[in-house]
Amino acid sequence: MDRYYNSYSAYLRGKFGCRVHKVSVDVGFTCPNRDGTVANGGCVYCNNDSFVPSYARSRIALHNQIKTGIEYLKKRFRAEKFIIYFQAYTNTYDKTEKLERIYREALEYDGVVGLAIGTRSDCVDEEKIKLFENLSRDWFITVEYGIESIYDRTLKLMNRGHDYQSVLNAIRITKDRGIHIGAHIIVGFPGETQDEMLRMADEMSNLGIDFLKIHNLHIVKNTPLARMYMKEPFHLFTYEEYLDFISRFLERLSPKIVLERLFTDTPQDLLIAPIWNKTHAEILRGIDMELQRKNTYQGRLFKGNLV
Repeated sequence: MDRYYNSYSAYLRGKFGCRVHKVSVDVGFTCPNRDGTVANGGCVYCNNDSFVPSYARSRIALHNQIKTGIEYLKKRFRAEKFIIYFQAYTNTYDKTEKLERIYREALEYDGVVGLAIGTRSDCVDEEKIKLFENLSRDWFITVEYGIESIYDRTLKLMNRGHDYQSVLNAIRITKDRGIHIGAHIIVGFPGETQDEMLRMADEMSNLGIDFLKIHNLHIVKNTPLARMYMKEPFHLFTYEEYLDFISRFLERLSPKIVLERLFTDTPQDLLIAPIWNKTHAEILRGIDMELQRKNTYQGRLFKGNLV
């Protein structure tokens, strides 16, 4: 375990024997809660500019996005291997034939070892999962499901357009097929108690996922959530509250789950709240220090089956 938890960077170093980084790309997909299929306007918290790098824009050809991303990561982090990350919006929301063509193009580049495909549970089916299964025979393939919450009332507030049962169905058809399963959750939505948020650690532990990203709720400019917050502000985690929360969450989480993210990063020019005035590295150190102070670690209170 790296630090006091099972970190993604350490996992990749152990698997590939070198520095491995994700190259984010945007190939112009949308979402079914944006185009009117299940809803309009998208998720209330979503502003694509807040999490996708500047080189990953759909107006830029895929090969240029990959080339620029690889060059940057080699120079900035001395990365040697790369996972192409289809990050923006819902990256299975099209015909399987088109998806396969795009995915295989991304796998052609030197140093690329696999794909990470960000999607929604209501945008996969047996045909698409079969494609991932076939690709996973030769490549490191991860399907990242935006779970966000296990509570239907919160999913409704988010304008997700699907319920939690949809998530369970998608994970069920993805498991045990050689595909790595990632999950994203958001903690801090109004109406959820800390006990309910902590119970998500127990639920994630029992889903059979491999990787997890934990996001604390941020209010980002140019989103419906920002308008809601400005009209009627609600409580968000302070820095100290979040250190306490994430330490308690991690100690309930299965030690087998690899942590890709422990908190949200949003560019300061887009962030409305919360304002912590901490760098990424400072927050990571703060989490480490909190776990050390409490003499705890990921999985200390996990009660499930590790087999």
